[in-house]
Amino acid sequence: MRIQVKRTGGFAGIERHAEVDTTGRPDAGAWHALAERVLATSRDTPPVGVPDGFGYQITVDDRTVYCSDPRLTDDQRELITRVMKEGA
Repeated sequence: MRIQVKRTGGFAGIERHAEVDTTGRPDAGAWHALAERVLATSRDTPPVGVPDGFGYQITVDDRTVYCSDPRLTDDQRELITRVMKEGA
């Protein structure tokens, strides 16, 4: 499974990208479960954000969903944080 996160917005408006490929990872099952929960609770269109807030585009394999601060679910926040931290 390939998980990509694109973050846009914020005060400086700097765009950031990160990606994790779970193939062959010992923790792949946990990544898959988290990604599935995020896909189930996210929007198929970008939500209206807040001034200087971040917007997120999350792509899992061939499906893309959207979310934004400050209305992230715990699962969305966890997935975004993990991908941004571990992704290249």
